[in-house]
Amino acid sequence: MTLSHISHPVEALILAKVAPAVVARARQIKLMAFDVDGVLTDGSLWYGEHGEQIKRFNALDGHGLRLLRESGITVALITGREGPIVDRRAAELGIPLVQQGVRDKAQALTELAQSHGCTLAETGYMGDDIIDLAAMQRAGFAASVPNAPAYITQTAHWVSSLQGGAGAARECCDLILAAQGKLGVFFTPNAMSMSGAIQ
Repeated sequence: MTLSHISHPVEALILAKVAPAVVARARQIKLMAFDVDGVLTDGSLWYGEHGEQIKRFNALDGHGLRLLRESGITVALITGREGPIVDRRAAELGIPLVQQGVRDKAQALTELAQSHGCTLAETGYMGDDIIDLAAMQRAGFAASVPNAPAYITQTAHWVSSLQGGAGAARECCDLILAAQGKLGVFFTPNAMSMSGAIQ
């Protein structure tokens, strides 16, 4: 696919900055999994005086995950930590596939792909640390954030320009949608009126 075949100017704008080989990988994605801490958040862990854990999520990222789902791409969250906050955020975004306390993320990704009829080439994974490395190596499209360790960003096929928890996941979602020619539809008046849901 050349840029002249992209259906909307925004898609061409996004893909103009991305290597063709990466666009080709993103075009195949049917299932996209995201780490939470350091990807959907900035990685900070805040604790209240009674031990309650607090995480800060980004509305832009949330809307990006919704756009993936509305475009027919399965979205999953795979995290090594555990807590009710992730379940609550996933529920707000309509994401039923949430796996917490996962140590072997590569196996989790493989099982998700199998259960959803996808090949690994049709799966993507966005992570930022050692625990994500094997899943990134197994996924057809591996994404990361610029503040991840160098050995992680060097493994990734694509690295966001924004940091984790600050729009990185949204960048990733926009790239996938643009590569598949599915982003432009959200710029129509009807689609814009539907975008007022919780982000």
